[in-house]
Amino acid sequence: MELLQQGIQHLVAPFTSWLDLLDVVLVALVVYNLLLLIRGTREVQILIGILILVVFYYAAQILELRALTVTLRTFFAVLPIAIIVLFQHEIRRALAAFGSTPLLGWSDQRKVISTFNELTLAATTLADRKIGALIVIERLEGLRNYVENGIRLDAVVSLDLLISLFMPATPTHDGAVVIQGDRLAAAACYLPLTQNPELSKDLGTRHRAALGISEETDALAVIVSEETGTISVAFAGRIIRPLESKDLRNLLYKHLVTELSSPEVAR
Repeated sequence: MELLQQGIQHLVAPFTSWLDLLDVVLVALVVYNLLLLIRGTREVQILIGILILVVFYYAAQILELRALTVTLRTFFAVLPIAIIVLFQHEIRRALAAFGSTPLLGWSDQRKVISTFNELTLAATTLADRKIGALIVIERLEGLRNYVENGIRLDAVVSLDLLISLFMPATPTHDGAVVIQGDRLAAAACYLPLTQNPELSKDLGTRHRAALGISEETDALAVIVSEETGTISVAFAGRIIRPLESKDLRNLLYKHLVTELSSPEVAR
């Protein structure tokens, strides 16, 4: 018992006031959320590489390898700028998540729920007819830049409208539809294509665009292949396929309702 008390006293000794303890807790929360932000992404590999260089730096100092020490020291001098460039998308996602409020999130959540049936029915109908489609749904991060490069609609999401937009030979067939809340904001929008070299060659331009927007933002994209009629979902740089109607509905609910209503928004 005495040893336990001594251990506790040793742990709390560095904290001269409750503000010190609060400071440590806040730092731990920031670090934890940053780790959640890059979990399961390629940025984890970059972070591991940086940590390995830090180990090399200290090893070079111990072994008195002057050339390597100077080289790594110069690299670490510009590392903060490199981190901002490498992790710019993750930093933007974090700021968007921190800047959101529960009240606004709940309001958006109610709007999104009302579109589930229309989205699921539209995707299923398009898949049965083997009509290609790409539907992007906004979450926390705004998609205004992508809406502005398309055809502005600002219409209520409906089965008939979604099907008509993706019918072959129409001007909006090849572009993406962007949904904000319960409104169909724009059609024929152009999205950034993923640069992932590991992506299967079986996936076409729609799938690459869907993955690209999911890497750039926290949006969710629903893809219908016109070759196979397969329904897929792209989210956080990953693609899930094939999906049935029930699977699609469950994924929409998970990423657009459950996660957004949670105090710890999934990255």
